[in-house]
Amino acid sequence: MKKAEVKFENITKKFNETTAVDNVSCNFEAGTLTTLLGPSGCGKTTSLRIIAGLERATSGKILVDNEDVTLLPATDRDVSMVFQSYALFPHMSVIENVSYGLKMINVNKEEYTEKALETLKLVNLEGYENRMPSELSGGQQQRVAVARAIVLKPKVLLFDEPLSNLDAKLRRQVREDIREIQQKLGVTTIYVTHDQEEALAISDKVIVMNNAVIAQQGNPKDLYNFPKNKFVANFIGDANVVKAEIVNKESKSYILKIAEMKIKVQTDKDFSNTVSVALRPEKISIDKTKTDNCIHAKVNNASFVGSSYQYILNSNAGKIYVVSGETNNIFNVGEEVFLSISEKDIKILND
Repeated sequence: MKKAEVKFENITKKFNETTAVDNVSCNFEAGTLTTLLGPSGCGKTTSLRIIAGLERATSGKILVDNEDVTLLPATDRDVSMVFQSYALFPHMSVIENVSYGLKMINVNKEEYTEKALETLKLVNLEGYENRMPSELSGGQQQRVAVARAIVLKPKVLLFDEPLSNLDAKLRRQVREDIREIQQKLGVTTIYVTHDQEEALAISDKVIVMNNAVIAQQGNPKDLYNFPKNKFVANFIGDANVVKAEIVNKESKSYILKIAEMKIKVQTDKDFSNTVSVALRPEKISIDKTKTDNCIHAKVNNASFVGSSYQYILNSNAGKIYVVSGETNNIFNVGEEVFLSISEKDIKILND
């Protein structure tokens, strides 16, 4: 399978007065899986359709393997797309669906049959070649759609919300299949979803979009652990965004006051008197015993969700959401508790 880098250079797409993608520049590295993540209407699917050639950019340039493809029709781009709706031909068998693209480019029958069977093996559908789409489960239909896309050995493989029609358990299975196939083939893959867990689980790199621009990009761990702004902190995982007062500034660090707690946070940036900080719910320690430096809170709501307890607490910092792996010694509604958090787990946000 060929590996190709995809580049966006100042891509803008307007639909009449609406700007769907606003002067976006980014790279999709060769051989990696990059996810475009964001809420509905943020510009992620439009960006994908621009790469596929299904939409034409209003301005800017798209390069695939250093070739300018901005004005090339979809059929000349060496790009394959897997749609949300599977888009299988209902009157064709599995093998006819998979080999359809090869047939269209005049590959002979013996060769396209052999290639289609090889590809069905790759997506774990060996023995299913003579079934009709209506005889398959949703997960199997999606794998046929993946096989139909990769049999053409494209330079770039595109996925548009491919799991949204599947139930939760099947979603997890199919996303693992997609990641495994992508790594086996080493094909440059661009994947669109609004599901942050899906994005974190399968991606080498995540590009978070909001209001037609990139809010932040990076590897999944960095985006989760070092969100730059409130939107990313809230969109990737759960975050408590609370106000903190700067009580002292030292070189490359601040002493912050969050409710009653004072804590030293390292940073190179300059901030004024108050900042917003992100506190991840699972990083907050909750205790019945008061320590020297903690936030005093009261349990407002407690929910058991199997592997953890989830608490909503009232505090001087506002409402705080905490996830605790301790499921035996629990905290009851109305009980007074004390919260602490390590300085490495406090992230100052740019906004």
